[in-house]
Amino acid sequence: MSDNETLRHTPLHAVHLELGGKMVPFAGYEMPVQYPTGILAEHKAVRTGVGIFDVSHMGEFEITGPDRNALVNRVTCNDVAALKSGEVQYSAILTPAGTFIDDCTVYRFDDKLMIVVNASNIDAAWDHIVSRSEEHTSELQSH
Repeated sequence: MSDNETLRHTPLHAVHLELGGKMVPFAGYEMPVQYPTGILAEHKAVRTGVGIFDVSHMGEFEITGPDRNALVNRVTCNDVAALKSGEVQYSAILTPAGTFIDDCTVYRFDDKLMIVVNASNIDAAWDHIVSRSEEHTSELQSH
């Protein structure tokens, strides 16, 4: 990203600033990497209480159509048939040789599946999924 491009902001941007987040450029967004309490305190708070991670910058791919399960099973390492509507599973996007593209979460809805990927790998993950979709009657949409 060049110096003259404007970084995008997530809906929680003002909250990050209010909490004193150290903001840095990440995948076209201005995102926090640390808060004044420090990384160890954040880690302890998440492990002993609860943490919130702002995911609004991440890539979302919707897969619809009669072959949606087959396509998602083809590109990830878990069986999406195990999911009921409203459930999510942690998975990974893999090449045909089993090498790693990116980790992801797969959500099941009544009429679609959604794969959520890391912001820094949106293009690579999307290109890979599209390249593996030609044999399936699924529709893909990126958000």
